[in-house]
Amino acid sequence: MGLGCGTPLAFAAVQPGETVVDLGSGGGIDCFLAATDVGPTGRVIGVDMTTAMVDKARRNAQRINIDNVEFRLGEIERLPLADRSADVVVSNCVINLSPDKPAVFREAFRVLRPGGRVAISDIVASAPLPEAIRGDRAALAGCIAGAPSIDELRASLASAGFEDIHIDVNEASRSFVQGWSPESGAEEFVAAAAIRATKPAGGGCCGSAPAASSCC
Repeated sequence: MGLGCGTPLAFAAVQPGETVVDLGSGGGIDCFLAATDVGPTGRVIGVDMTTAMVDKARRNAQRINIDNVEFRLGEIERLPLADRSADVVVSNCVINLSPDKPAVFREAFRVLRPGGRVAISDIVASAPLPEAIRGDRAALAGCIAGAPSIDELRASLASAGFEDIHIDVNEASRSFVQGWSPESGAEEFVAAAAIRATKPAGGGCCGSAPAASSCC
């Protein structure tokens, strides 16, 4: 329940009445925390790609009697949400696992209302990863080998249409990264970061890719 690499809700500035979407919601902990922020007039939607985790999150919601949260089965590259249906998209140490990160940001942009924002805690590469780490399946599953570079991350967000992009690396996080893979030296190459960006208030189109033929 507590796995992650940061606290995206600490800088998401969630307001009462807003709709929050959590990418890779797992057992639901960040959704339940967001439910308190949005209050009874708000809504939180968690999306996870595994039936087991969606079922677990739904049981947890019933157990703690939270009724402004729902969990949907789906992939973060193809979100099961309507266009312009959310105010905030959050994620905690999940996007680095995606094989198509630009698609994740295009989808986040699509589902956000104009002026909406993303608040993401994730692992980023501050230096090129050695092939021994990048090719290690355990390091990939362990949120290390799939970390994008800061430049790649910024480019993906900008290409999707986001503006006011901030990527703040938490140097202190290298200590817990070392604990994830003590023998690899991964902490020299990756660290956790707080990632923020905003969808233009004018709305924009669904990213700048040629396939984006209509505004959303």
